[in-house]
Amino acid sequence: MIHIETGSSNVYADIGTPKTNDMLIKARLAARIGQDIQSRGLTQSQAAALLGVSQPKLSSMLRGQFRGISESKMLDCLAMLGHRVQIVISEQMIKPIPVEVVFA
Repeated sequence: MIHIETGSSNVYADIGTPKTNDMLIKARLAARIGQDIQSRGLTQSQAAALLGVSQPKLSSMLRGQFRGISESKMLDCLAMLGHRVQIVISEQMIKPIPVEVVFA
């Protein structure tokens, strides 16, 4: 019999990856970048030229290998794809909560 375990909303936490919230944020940003590239019908080479990264680096990022790629660079990529990127600081919380990415 196969044992199935219910995970959390963060696969990186489930598998014990360090800096789980950072990895989840990068995964969400990379997924959105990939969706935008696909919806525009761009090749990875075309997208890499547009975003100012090498094609191998873009390929790695889109496959979830984004260590060494900063959140700032990923936000720049989204801006270059035509998104308005905002960082919003809300009221101070009593209990700290993880940073989250919200697409409007």
